[in-house]
Amino acid sequence: MTRDELNAYRLVKEANEIQAGAHTRRHFLKESAMGLGALAMGALFGGCSFGAKGNNPVLYDAAHPLLPKSPPFLGKAKSVIYLHMAGAPSQLELFDFKPELMKMDGQDCPPSLLAGKKFAFITGVPKMLGPQAKFAQHGQSRAWVSDNMPHFSTMTDEVSFLKAVTTDQFNHAPAQLLMHTGSARLGRPSIGSWATYGLGTENQNLPGFVVLTSGGSFPDAGKSIWGSGFLPSVYQGVQCRSEGDPVLFIKDPHGMSRDLRKASIDAINASNLEEYATYNDPEIQSRVAQYEMAYRMQISAPEVMDINNEPQYIHDMYGTQPGKACFANNVLLARKLVEKGVRFVQLFDWGWDAHGDGPANSLNIGLKNKCRSTDKPITALLLDLKQRGMLEDTLVVWGGEFGRTPMMENRNGVQNPYNGRDHHTEAFTMWMAGGGIKKGYTHGETDEIGYSALSGKVDPFDIQATILNQLGFDHEQFTFPFQGRPFRLTDVAGKVIRDIVA
Repeated sequence: MTRDELNAYRLVKEANEIQAGAHTRRHFLKESAMGLGALAMGALFGGCSFGAKGNNPVLYDAAHPLLPKSPPFLGKAKSVIYLHMAGAPSQLELFDFKPELMKMDGQDCPPSLLAGKKFAFITGVPKMLGPQAKFAQHGQSRAWVSDNMPHFSTMTDEVSFLKAVTTDQFNHAPAQLLMHTGSARLGRPSIGSWATYGLGTENQNLPGFVVLTSGGSFPDAGKSIWGSGFLPSVYQGVQCRSEGDPVLFIKDPHGMSRDLRKASIDAINASNLEEYATYNDPEIQSRVAQYEMAYRMQISAPEVMDINNEPQYIHDMYGTQPGKACFANNVLLARKLVEKGVRFVQLFDWGWDAHGDGPANSLNIGLKNKCRSTDKPITALLLDLKQRGMLEDTLVVWGGEFGRTPMMENRNGVQNPYNGRDHHTEAFTMWMAGGGIKKGYTHGETDEIGYSALSGKVDPFDIQATILNQLGFDHEQFTFPFQGRPFRLTDVAGKVIRDIVA
C-alpha cells in the first residue's frame, strides 16, 4: 500500500469511528487541544486566584474583590489623592524660577534648542519668553513659588518638589496614558486600579477607586486613564459627580421600593452564579460583587458625597460652591472619601493647555484663572488633612502630563497672539506631600532657562514606583499574569525616588 493510500485509509477509518460515536485518541487530542491548554493555564494560575510569584501576596478573591489586604511590607500611605492638571501647567510660571530666561525674553531661540527636537506645534524660529509671573522664596525650605499660587506658597514646608520630571510623549493623550497606566497605548490598568487590586478598600459600601473631573471636559485620553485594563473590571475607577446625583442612576426608578430593588438584584445575581457554576469565570463573580456594591452605594454614596453638611469654616477654607460642579468641591469630596476609607481618589482638572492661541489658553489670562480656581482648595486640602491627622498616611500627588517650553509657541511659524508655550518633554515640575514623603525638600534641578534636567532626573515610571512603594509594594514584584507573562504598572522600568522618602 502506498503512502497516499495509507493516509486515505486512515481518514476513512477515523470518519467511520466518529460517525459511530467512537472518538479516537487522535481525534480527542486534535479537537480538545485548546481546552487542554486552558486546563493547564487554570492549574498554573491556581483556579480563580491570581498573584505574582516572589514577595507579592496579592490574591484575587472574585467573591470579595475589594476586601482590605495587607501589602508585602508596611507602607507609609494608606490612601492616595492624585491631582492631575490636564493639559500640562507651565512650570516656568509656577515653581521653576529662571531669572536668566527673563534676560533672553524676545530674543530668537538659539538653534541648539531646536535642532533634532520634536515639538507639537513649534516650527521655524520662535522667540524666547521670559517668566510671566513674579517669584519669591517661601518657608524654611526657601522653595520658589510664583505669585500665581499665593495660598500654596504657605505650604512649601510640607511638600517635596520634583523639578526634573521628564517624559517621552509630547501629545496629551499618550502622555496622560503613560503617566497613569505606564504605557502610551490603550489597554493597561491605571495606577488607581493597581492600588485597589493590591490593597482592596477599607469601606465595602463605596468603590475603592473614585474619579472626579472638573474644567468642563474629560482629559484627552478619556476614561481609559482610570480604566482597569486587563485587571478585573471591579477595580476600574468609578466616576462620581459634585453636582446632582453623585453617580448616574443611583436613585431607584419611580415606583420601585428598596425591597423590590434588593429582590431584583438577588434575582440577577442568582442567574450570574448559575452561569459561574457552569463556566467558572471569575469576571462573573466580579459582576455579582459590583451589583451588590451598587446596591449598598445607594445609601452610602449620597451621604459621603454631600458637602452641604460640612461646617461653614470648611467651605470658606476650600472655597467650595455647593450645588455646582467645580474643582474646589471635588477637592473637599476627595478628603471626605479618603476619610471614609476609599483607597484611591483621582482628580482631573481640564484646561491647563497654555498655547497662547486664545485668552483662555494664555499664560497671562487662562493660566492665572486656573491657578485662581485651584490654589486655595489644594492648600486647604493639605491643611485639612494635617489638622485631622490624616496627612501622615494620605499621599497627595500633583502634576500634569508634561511641561512647557522656555520659548514662545509660534504655530505654523507664526507667533501666537497671546503669550503661550508649547508642549515640552525634557523638564517639568511635580510635587508630593504626606504619606511618608519628605517635607520641605526639592529634588532635581534644570538648566538656567528650564529647558533640560541637570540632576535628579525622573520619569513617569519613577513616579509610579514611588507611589506603589509608599503603599507598601515593590513595583518590580507587584504583577498580574496576562497573555502568558506577568505584567506590572512600571513595565520594565522605574526606580523609587528614595531621596524624597522620609
